[in-house]
Amino acid sequence: MGLAGRLLAALAVVVLVGALTAWLVAGVLGPPIFHDHLVQAGVADDARALLHAEEAYTTASTLSLSIAVAAAAFTSLAVSVFLTTRIGRSLSSLTTGAAHVASGRYDARVPRPGMGTEFDRLADAFNRMAGRLEASERLRRRSLADVAHELRTPVATLDAYLQGLEDGVTTLSPPTIEVLHSQVVRLTRLAEDLAAVTRAESGELGLRTARVPPAQLVTAAVTSARERYAAAGVDLTADAQPGLPEVTVDTERMAQVLGNLLDNALRHTPPGGSVVVSATRSAHDVALSVSDSGEGIDLEHLPHVFERFYRVDEARDRDHGGSGVGLAITKALVEAHGGTVSAVSRGPGTGARFDVALPARDR
Repeated sequence: MGLAGRLLAALAVVVLVGALTAWLVAGVLGPPIFHDHLVQAGVADDARALLHAEEAYTTASTLSLSIAVAAAAFTSLAVSVFLTTRIGRSLSSLTTGAAHVASGRYDARVPRPGMGTEFDRLADAFNRMAGRLEASERLRRRSLADVAHELRTPVATLDAYLQGLEDGVTTLSPPTIEVLHSQVVRLTRLAEDLAAVTRAESGELGLRTARVPPAQLVTAAVTSARERYAAAGVDLTADAQPGLPEVTVDTERMAQVLGNLLDNALRHTPPGGSVVVSATRSAHDVALSVSDSGEGIDLEHLPHVFERFYRVDEARDRDHGGSGVGLAITKALVEAHGGTVSAVSRGPGTGARFDVALPARDR
């Protein structure tokens, strides 16, 4: 039984119950009450007048009830047809949209039916779901394309050298071994980064947390990266605000977070530039920040820098050796700690700042 039939049956039951109730009231309770009133009015002395009055009451009640029931039935039928048509049209639109999404057409959207907040919220929720699926599908396709691109270069290099060795054009000299090793390292790093970000985003990453002073995290990160920065001619300093509350983190994972941010800052800061790792109090959080004086980020790219394989400048980033998932790993690890990460920049040439906000553990 469809929606129209169910709604019509429900309204028919309401009309029948109403008609039965009215008949019981008018046919069973009404005549005795009417007779008592006639007796009290002195009409009972005239038998013919009493009979005529009671017949008039019965006729009038029957006629009025018949007209009322007929009007109610007609109105119920009209309301049923109207509602089922509107609801059916809305559900049909939603069903069509769901079928499109199920077939992979994530650009499907449904209009708000205007039949109440419940239907409008349902349409809005469907459109938000479809929008997120569409964005995820675009990211998936771009990620697959980027993975294919990342694999193509080292695989092509390895294939060319192996063919050269096989044909005797190339010898297995130390420079050749170094090139082959570098390409294998690149493939290994890409595989490890993809595995890490997948585990972190799926919630399968186990954290061994402990309460740690933020200054300790800053100092450890700066100490670990100092040699790389010195070799690149970039100044690296630590600046931890005194008296900060402790944070509950996995020190190894947080070292990975700050290490990724420092590697990212080093890739985009030219020699002679500077990078500062700081820890400050921000409302109920502790903010760990990595600020650089480097190339900066255009405003249109800021919302996307933490997506997998997203590159502000693809050619430049590949030259610098980034796998394209470092910041995605950073975001997933920070969120696994219950924190947030964001990027701030006023545009190209103004430097950038990456802020990691972690919940403070006040004593």
